[in-house]
Amino acid sequence: MELAERWIYQMRLTTKRLILRDPTIKDAKDIAEHINNLKISRYLLTVPHPYTLGDAKWWINHCDENIKKKPRTSYEFNIALKPENRIIGGAGLHHIDLIQGTSEIGYWLAEPYWRKGYMTEATSRLIDFAFKKLELERLQGGIFASNKPSQGLAKSLGFKQEGKGKIITCMATGKRHREVPHVLYKHDWMKKR
Repeated sequence: MELAERWIYQMRLTTKRLILRDPTIKDAKDIAEHINNLKISRYLLTVPHPYTLGDAKWWINHCDENIKKKPRTSYEFNIALKPENRIIGGAGLHHIDLIQGTSEIGYWLAEPYWRKGYMTEATSRLIDFAFKKLELERLQGGIFASNKPSQGLAKSLGFKQEGKGKIITCMATGKRHREVPHVLYKHDWMKKR
């Protein structure tokens, strides 16, 4: 298969309860409302706090530019709850390198939807997409050492900590954190499936 044939440009992934789809300007209000919560942004490297409607619109326009790239180097999905299609979070693949078969993965979920299994459902679908459709071999997620729930999710999905990580500065708080790399290989994921 040619490399270009593996790239999909407009995306919509579904699960039993969720739709993962490219963001649209109609989503800006929901995104701004949910991510403007320091309990969320304190664990996201490049998300400011406060997070405004203008920030959400800028991000959506940035995603639109990425969608136009051929090949795409990222897939940013809004996570929408069926059937009302209301945005409850986001998940994405960043810095995709199809030649090396690698990508970074990231995610966030609005606080009212925590501990209901939504993020496990969404990220499992995203991982399947990365390994089966894009034919990647390795995913990496940088998780703040203090973010125990995200580390627990990564572990439950089969990610393993790899190395000690690096010290980074969170945009929302200005605080420095250790970002610990967690890695998942395709062969390990496929064994679990």
